[in-house]
Amino acid sequence: MSINDNILIKIRDMKDSLTPVEKLVAEYILENVEEIPHLSIKNLAQLTKTSDASVLRFCKTMGYKGYRNFIVSISASLGSMDEEQKDQYTDIQPGDDLSTIISNIALNNCKSIEDTLSVIDKNEIARAVKVLRESKRIAFFGIGASGLVGIDAEQKFSRINKMCHTYTDGHSQLTAATLLDKNDVAIFISNSGTTMEILDSLEIAKKNGACIIAITKYNKSELAVKANIALSISTPEVTIRSGAMGSRIAMLTVIDILFAGVASAEYKNVKKYLAKTHDIIASKHRK
Repeated sequence: MSINDNILIKIRDMKDSLTPVEKLVAEYILENVEEIPHLSIKNLAQLTKTSDASVLRFCKTMGYKGYRNFIVSISASLGSMDEEQKDQYTDIQPGDDLSTIISNIALNNCKSIEDTLSVIDKNEIARAVKVLRESKRIAFFGIGASGLVGIDAEQKFSRINKMCHTYTDGHSQLTAATLLDKNDVAIFISNSGTTMEILDSLEIAKKNGACIIAITKYNKSELAVKANIALSISTPEVTIRSGAMGSRIAMLTVIDILFAGVASAEYKNVKKYLAKTHDIIASKHRK
């Protein structure tokens, strides 16, 4: 179950990875959200030129046992739509004044975190925290902006004396994946879930028995499907202007959640490491 469940955000993010028939249903729902709670499964099938069975399969793909549960969730999500429309993601525009840029970037970052809470599964977080606590070592894999998220994760988990390292280029990732075993956790960070270097390393890490955690966009990407544990994020469409800002903030939030989950569960043991690392850094600032 998601933390702040919003089926409309899930449909938006999952749409492009659905089957062609399921995509017809998804697009109709997103374009006609207000009328959906009033439609029977037969009505929706007719309007989308599909079938009752296709609509039901779509509901199950989105995580619902049946059409009734799906419609209840749609109705609940509609309640927040007015606020959603006021606070839409905004891309970088030519000539924006600085006040507009400040407001838009702050809004986009907040929305990325808020939408991520609508798709990330609390049970998957709990599973991830458990395997991280039991692991011998943790390897983070990410390319580009995702690699920066891995570096942040390494810094955090190192503070509580977890053996970990981040690998940010294809060659080092292949080498690291080859040396993993069943006692290790490999965390693959990729917004698209289709980065070739990441998928190549994943295959090796999985073959060696490491537990695979994916931090990736909410869809049926190859990374999400092949991971043992998938931690989903939700961000606006990435453009050449906005780049990976939203996805980076969402991924950093997931890392913070994992770190806090592990540190809290093991607080009696890790508080001495947190104190030591804090004190050594603080001593460098004393006059």
